[in-house]
Amino acid sequence: MDCRDKILSNEYADLITDYVVADQMLGTLPVDFCFHGIDESYGVVNVNRSMMPPMSIGYYGYSAIPVLYGLMQIGNDLFNPENLAATGSIRVQNPPLSLQGNGVIIGFIDTGIRYQLDVFRREDGTSRIMAIWDQTIQDGEPPEGFLYGTEYTRADIDRALQVDEPELIVPSTDENGHGTQMASVAAGSILNQGLTFRGAAPQADIAVVKLKGAKQYLRDYYLIADDAVAFQENDIMEAVKYLERMAIALHRPVVIVLGIGTNLGSHNGTSPLAAYLNTVAGRRSRAVVVCGGNEGDKEHHYENTVPDVVEIRVAEETKGFCLELWGTLPDIYAIRVRSPGGETSQEIDFRSREDREINFIFEPTRIVVSNLVVERDAGEQLIFFRFENPTPGIWNLRVFPSEGEQRGMGIFHLWLPITDFLETSVTFLTPNPDVTLTEPSNAERVITISAYNGLSGSWFPQSGRGFTKGGNIKPDLAAPGVQVSTVLGTHTGSSLAAAIAAGCVAQFMEWAVVDGNTPTVESRGIKSYLIRGADRSENIVYPDNRWGFGKLDINGTFEVLARLS
Repeated sequence: MDCRDKILSNEYADLITDYVVADQMLGTLPVDFCFHGIDESYGVVNVNRSMMPPMSIGYYGYSAIPVLYGLMQIGNDLFNPENLAATGSIRVQNPPLSLQGNGVIIGFIDTGIRYQLDVFRREDGTSRIMAIWDQTIQDGEPPEGFLYGTEYTRADIDRALQVDEPELIVPSTDENGHGTQMASVAAGSILNQGLTFRGAAPQADIAVVKLKGAKQYLRDYYLIADDAVAFQENDIMEAVKYLERMAIALHRPVVIVLGIGTNLGSHNGTSPLAAYLNTVAGRRSRAVVVCGGNEGDKEHHYENTVPDVVEIRVAEETKGFCLELWGTLPDIYAIRVRSPGGETSQEIDFRSREDREINFIFEPTRIVVSNLVVERDAGEQLIFFRFENPTPGIWNLRVFPSEGEQRGMGIFHLWLPITDFLETSVTFLTPNPDVTLTEPSNAERVITISAYNGLSGSWFPQSGRGFTKGGNIKPDLAAPGVQVSTVLGTHTGSSLAAAIAAGCVAQFMEWAVVDGNTPTVESRGIKSYLIRGADRSENIVYPDNRWGFGKLDINGTFEVLARLS
């Protein structure tokens, strides 16, 4: 195999690391591997799995093993523009501002796009899509500087649109539909004078990365449900790199939008993906918009102080699940597990980095526990559990200070996987709905969007809530995410709220960068402008862990600017 094949092969494990660590780990060993860089801090190593130890957080470190991300959407009606109108976007599209995203690129990292649809074409029938990088197709040429997938240019797409069987020229499509819905909401063309359809930024250019699915060995490691859509962290980072290179090559403002998320991680925005998004978002003429997820009411977060007994309800026919415990400095924690049948494990105090295995006499369950007293990126303790073939019923997890080690408040957090990653119901009996924003929305510089019902103005209970684990203010703003009209029907989810917000950001980018009013603006600056124009209620104290600084109102932002001019 060459490196292109190894990147997609399940026989090769992917590790996120930097140049120095890669050289130290593999450079002097007779190991079959490839390495390719993402930026000055991160790269990806693809290593022959037969030549390396099994997956273990204790051995490789937490951030080296790519975490998996899922889609943040739940679920046909006629087009309804009310959600779009609630953000002020339609008003800004019309005179006197007439901002429709001209000159701005919106980049979608998702399940692909159905490029043949009229909603992605100009009036003359040509495509508004600048490029599609399909990570799943190996037959064509990858983008320059990348080792896998196939890139299709606008010329390729326009040529395909002129023939009866366009898939023979551009075979990339969106089987799932999620990416197509995102792109239509953010940047769909105005059809039939807006009566049939319109997106928030109907004149913006579109760039698409279709992510390849997660490798089976990682799905097995994280015990992901067989039918779950899952993507690898390193592939998402590569997609961000692709869109960033496009911005540099074309000297164009770019808005990157992510409608995916995960419960894996510190919930402090410390992952490699979050760090890379912060880097890109800090550059001029860049904006990164991320959805806050749909985990607010899913009973997948627990928070308390030690000593404590955590109760976890596991439904019948659950094959397995992962669980993460994140501590708070300076405390160090120990654990003990009791099964539904009453068997209790020995106390595990994690005096070493080795994985611990818990087996039971009368239970078929096997639990593998990994521990990092200091996780490299978060700097706090992580205890990672893999429950294989768990007995249905109530599991008890006792959490207490490691002997002589309680020195702080003793606060700890637990997160179960996102709903789509679980085959059946696994929940905490006494959950906490706060700190349920999915990663990477906790990254500091990105624009984090929660969801509300734009038709009624009420909060969407399933939307993720802040703040971050460390108490930083997230989300930043709320946008409509309930019964949103997409080109593929009406759908609900925080991902669609992020798509609407991304279109509004593109409108602002046109005014700021393309029209030259504030050409050096970047993601954090745009966030500040949007916060100043947000719609706020007198009954809520802001910032709020659900609404952030208020409801997104792009027209309100320009009204504030008008008053200051």
